[in-house]
Amino acid sequence: MSLLKPSLFTRLLGSDDETEDTTPIVFEGKGAERHSHAHIAAQDVAVPEDGGGELAVDIYQTPDALVVKALIAGIQPTSVDIALTREMVTISGVREDEREVEEENYFQRELYWGSFSRTILLPEEVDVDSAEASEKHGILMIRLPKINKAKQTKLKVRSR
Repeated sequence: MSLLKPSLFTRLLGSDDETEDTTPIVFEGKGAERHSHAHIAAQDVAVPEDGGGELAVDIYQTPDALVVKALIAGIQPTSVDIALTREMVTISGVREDEREVEEENYFQRELYWGSFSRTILLPEEVDVDSAEASEKHGILMIRLPKINKAKQTKLKVRSR
């Protein structure tokens, strides 16, 4: 098994390696409303070899930005770490379990507790200086403005 997590492109396009486990991504909508969903069955949730969980995300685009949404319920927004480059975003943190009862008294345990991390290779470059992150009702939303590669400007030559 590979130590590297499959990139967004590998997940979208699949892999030639039959043994590699990929999460199916389904695209919905058209134009500015186009977005993707990763459909993950409970038994298919990836747990990296370091013991941390992988954060589930929705990623979509608007005409001027890429938007990443993730469920971070039960986590203080200040304890979420977001590392950003022009091509990639990594979201990590820890969901603390405040145990109210002993382990043997549980009938069902499906919630994930512990460290989590998710690295997303972005489909296009973003302006890291204008990026914004917010949280509302346990949903993290990261807005990543696209770099306008068609933008042009005129430079004037100065005389020294």
